Amino acid sequence: MKPYRVILYYYYTPIADPDTYRDEHHFFCVENDLLGRIIVAPEGLNGTVSGTPEQCEAYMNYVRSDARFAGVQFKVEESDHVAFQKLHVRVKDEIVNSDLPVNPLVQTGKHLEPADFKAMLNDPDVVLVDMRSDYEHEVGKFKGAITFDMHNLRELPDHVHEIAHLKDKKVITYCTGGIKCEKASAYLLDQGFTDVYQLHGGIIRYGLEEGGENFDGKCYVFDNRITVNVNSVNPTVISKCYICEEPSDRMVNCANAECNNHVPICEKCGWEMEGACSAECKSHPAKRAYDGTGYYVVNSNHYHPMQGLKSQQKNIKKMKLALKTESA
Repeated sequence: MKPYRVILYYYYTPIADPDTYRDEHHFFCVENDLLGRIIVAPEGLNGTVSGTPEQCEAYMNYVRSDARFAGVQFKVEESDHVAFQKLHVRVKDEIVNSDLPVNPLVQTGKHLEPADFKAMLNDPDVVLVDMRSDYEHEVGKFKGAITFDMHNLRELPDHVHEIAHLKDKKVITYCTGGIKCEKASAYLLDQGFTDVYQLHGGIIRYGLEEGGENFDGKCYVFDNRITVNVNSVNPTVISKCYICEEPSDRMVNCANAECNNHVPICEKCGWEMEGACSAECKSHPAKRAYDGTGYYVVNSNHYHPMQGLKSQQKNIKKMKLALKTESA
């Protein structure tokens, strides 16, 4: 058993006062030495949190103790290290950026539990559609899945025409943890698709509960790990090194901060290129020091987890003062 845990979750439910809840949530994480990224929005809660098993258990109990989030589903993974170096709890308009004109609390695709998803994979009328970004499905995806050349979910409306001929098929959407599919599946229904499903809990939960069979490559995650193994049944590597084109599922961010390209680069090329994805990036003045991981954290002097809370409160105070001045 590994010494740390990584928790991935989301929950759509109205939050009347996101700013107040954000402060309370931040305090709890600081008091319990938890690190991660959490988004609070009027439509719900979304987060990835990391710490010891005891800290993560306390966090899950804390979230579930609030009646608004009693039904939240946590995906819990083991890790050799804490998966974050900082704590960010932020208020945003959405818990996943989409700008899609849908509400998952009103309409969304049918939730498929991992076992049911696995059973449907052999159905000839089933079409799998990957709702993740291009750099995510480049390093791993389900066999036979349709992927879009999009960088974020906001671009989905520009690609729906690519599957318009499948409107009468059983369309199953999937993503890392399930959150994108809540809105993506709702959008497909809104666009006239008649039989839409979503993998409940996403790729991560499918790997944890069903062994990840038929997921090729690795799953891209948004923490220090960058990618994780999902398939323990029939794993394979589908991505190629961006530099030498040899098979590699070692995902990195380009060392050039102005490029920050998300690409697979093998270990040999990683060191030879000093973490850069091209000769131009290797010689670029904005190139960061490469430590072999390809993951970069923005440095901040004397960082403390309370820092984010103080910054947020300062911004809110400025906004209120500006509004008061305008109305005077």
